[in-house]
Amino acid sequence: MLKSHSCGELRKENVGQTVKLAGWVDRRRDHGGLIFIDLRDRDGVTQVVFNPEMSGTAHKTADQLRGEYVAGITGKVSMRPAGTENSKLATGDIEIVAESVAILNTSLTPPFYINEDIEVEENLRLKYRYLDLRRTRMKDNLLLRAKIVRFMRNFLESRGFIDVETPMLIKSTPEGARDYMVPSRVWPGCFYALPQSPQQMKQLLMVAGIEKYYQIARCFRDEDTRADRQPEFTQLDIEQSFVEEEDILQLVEALFTSLMETVKPEFRIMRPFPRITFAEAMEKYGSDKPDLRFGLEIKDLSDIVASSEFAVFRNTVAEGGKVKGLCAAKCGSYTRSQLDELNNFVQTCGAKGVVTISLGSGPGDIKDIVLSDVKSQALKYLTLEQVKQMAERLEATKGDLLLLIAGKGDAVSLAMGELRKEMGKRLNLADPNLFAFGFVVDFPLFEWNKDENHWQSMHHPFTEPKDGHAGMLEKTPETVHGKHYDLICNGFEIGGGSIRIHNTDLQRRVFHILGHTDESIDRLFGHIMEAFRYGAPPHGGVAFGVDRLVMLLAGENTIRQVIAFPKNQNAVDLVFNAPAEATETQLRDMHIRLREEDLPKAET
Repeated sequence: MLKSHSCGELRKENVGQTVKLAGWVDRRRDHGGLIFIDLRDRDGVTQVVFNPEMSGTAHKTADQLRGEYVAGITGKVSMRPAGTENSKLATGDIEIVAESVAILNTSLTPPFYINEDIEVEENLRLKYRYLDLRRTRMKDNLLLRAKIVRFMRNFLESRGFIDVETPMLIKSTPEGARDYMVPSRVWPGCFYALPQSPQQMKQLLMVAGIEKYYQIARCFRDEDTRADRQPEFTQLDIEQSFVEEEDILQLVEALFTSLMETVKPEFRIMRPFPRITFAEAMEKYGSDKPDLRFGLEIKDLSDIVASSEFAVFRNTVAEGGKVKGLCAAKCGSYTRSQLDELNNFVQTCGAKGVVTISLGSGPGDIKDIVLSDVKSQALKYLTLEQVKQMAERLEATKGDLLLLIAGKGDAVSLAMGELRKEMGKRLNLADPNLFAFGFVVDFPLFEWNKDENHWQSMHHPFTEPKDGHAGMLEKTPETVHGKHYDLICNGFEIGGGSIRIHNTDLQRRVFHILGHTDESIDRLFGHIMEAFRYGAPPHGGVAFGVDRLVMLLAGENTIRQVIAFPKNQNAVDLVFNAPAEATETQLRDMHIRLREEDLPKAET
């Protein structure tokens, strides 16, 4: 070994020992006769001093060292002189007095500073990702990720779950997102698909009698990238036989409670995890993944304003829409420009605008408010009694600001949900040290696709209807709810799952509602339909986005920060310059001919 210790390992207890270290030059300082370098490896940084009186040869070689050079050092551990200790370093009490040094490799000047936590343009970081990963922040994120995955494996294996690897080349079946397709050389005109998830394979493992399965699975979806979405991602996949919904929820709560206590004990969590229905989540928070760290609940005000003189409210309610609102505490003194910002914000969320009602300056009971205290663009169309009724329902007091949006269908709820998040951010309502996990349950089994004019699965087509709902499938599919559950945390969906259909006849009925014919069912899903005829047990499972969870625990804003080699916002791998054009030979071997209009155009 070129090193006897890591650069983050040595302490004052090691003083007097001769050690070998190896790593990268983090910093170099020339103090006249003495040369100091900070030597860095994955575990930390150690200061090395080169004294010409101790070793002239080592001092001469050290004069050639520069930032990011790779060096091997042999020397003796010594206490730093009094007053020169560095409390910011774990190794800050000691230094290595170099006896010899070897330059193991030189380095070009990096395109950005490695040893400073400064903002660097993301595409530059991604192009030189192997340098970016040397930085402390990125290294710590990868170490955290490894720690989380190791905990998950140990937790599940201690409970009898078996790690089973499933194929990467499978058959394309319609389950939601677009598949990544892989052409077959052996079978001209045929394609494999990369798995969006191991959904059908883990169900087949339950038919196989595995009973308890898990996998840290790679998944692929041809979707537009977002802060929490990549073309390829990692999920913790779990499936278990002979379980009901409650069994899965208890397993999940135990897993994440233990994970937080072990990996991030400095954070608080809410226990037990609250459970809210999908309908309740949309009604109270305007989101199926609400941030539960703060209240700021949305309330329906339609009955109060239905007969008001304000035509926008009155007409919306008369046409079947709703007027909803929330109370922003102590914001009654918001300026005109601040109110305009909120109006512009809700317009980007699909609403026509927000009506604001300022309740003056506090303190004071809402019952004592007078007309002169109230300020609103709609005030001349509202009575003082209507304002008081809305304020009381929203639990407002004098000095608060009421924010109201009118609209139809889900649009008003979604816009209010975005406004709720925005106000939570502006008012700093979310405790950064609290991880508010919760379950959202009782999802509708189907949702109507307006663009394609057909029913589609809210989760996936293998979700079992709730008890007593199967009889409504053909008559009123919009009323059917599924045994589907999501785990949410701080405004993110961490994962989701369901109890699965394990009966062939019921599965075929669900496929029919989704628009499949018997012929298409047999062609696309014949393998799993046949398997269900061989004694499929009741089973269910859940899957969690590992990247998204690590992002939250690391305090990052994008999963690109916790993936070693991610794609950028345009789904491009800048290290390997992928995707790239295929050669004519490759295309010929894959039996593919590109259309002229699909070929890249030469730049002019």
